Amino acid sequence: MAIYLTKESRVLVQGMTGAEGMRHTRRMLAAGTNIVGGVNPRKAGRAVDFDDRAVPVFGSVVDGMRSTGADVTVVFVPPAFTEAAVIEAVDAGIGLAVVITEGVPVHDSVAFTARAAARGTRVIGPNCPGLITPGQSNAGIIPTDITKPGRIGLVSKSGTLTYQLMYELRDIGFSTCVGIGGDPVVGTSHIDCLAAFEADPDTDLVVLIGEIGGDAEERAAAYIREHVTKPVVGYIAGFTAPEGRTMGHAGAIVSGSSGTAQAKKAALEAAGVRVGATPTETARLALAVLDEGAGRH
Repeated sequence: MAIYLTKESRVLVQGMTGAEGMRHTRRMLAAGTNIVGGVNPRKAGRAVDFDDRAVPVFGSVVDGMRSTGADVTVVFVPPAFTEAAVIEAVDAGIGLAVVITEGVPVHDSVAFTARAAARGTRVIGPNCPGLITPGQSNAGIIPTDITKPGRIGLVSKSGTLTYQLMYELRDIGFSTCVGIGGDPVVGTSHIDCLAAFEADPDTDLVVLIGEIGGDAEERAAAYIREHVTKPVVGYIAGFTAPEGRTMGHAGAIVSGSSGTAQAKKAALEAAGVRVGATPTETARLALAVLDEGAGRH
């Protein structure tokens, strides 16, 4: 089992013929991802050779889905064209759109996430590393060789910290790792992933990584208190951030106690989440929780 992405997922790549799209398509194929096509209206009808695999290029998402049965798209298009690309996929009826692009205008993100919610498409991102179900499929830019399949679920705002926790807990392994992105507006929240991991019988523990600014982590804490029975371990990036400064790619601003790492830590701990002071300590806490669970059985 996994959440959102399995070996059965059939993946299109919008922007596959660009430099970033080509590079990461090759990496995704090497990870075992079932990439069934690319999308580029100007190159429809061609095929792109990736080592021993020729991947067809379609003129639209509709054409790609009709020809291949694709149910996932990964979006590698420039920020100015991202809104149109995602809306095209949503209107085609794709089930999951993974938007890697950084620098998407917030107004555009508001438009396409609202359209997706209304049409039943799950959007992950924008400005995210994507998601990986180790040993099955990888949709995005997450390195494949730093972990293995296992029973930890990971949801993170930060790409870099996603990779670090995957590496720190590589001996245990992961069911699915989801990088939701750190922009002010994203399509999938911590809460969405918590609900999915709670329902996944092959996830025993969830690691939640947040960042300063906003109230997403406080809302996740309230959800955990009411709805999550599995253990959750957390980490909040930004304990040393000064007040009143905009920090990092999230554009997170801290004012008074609102949005601080300390406030988020307190909210999570009040919901029963163990929160590490560093990524390494967070990994140690996760191992301790798993050991305690094994001891009870």
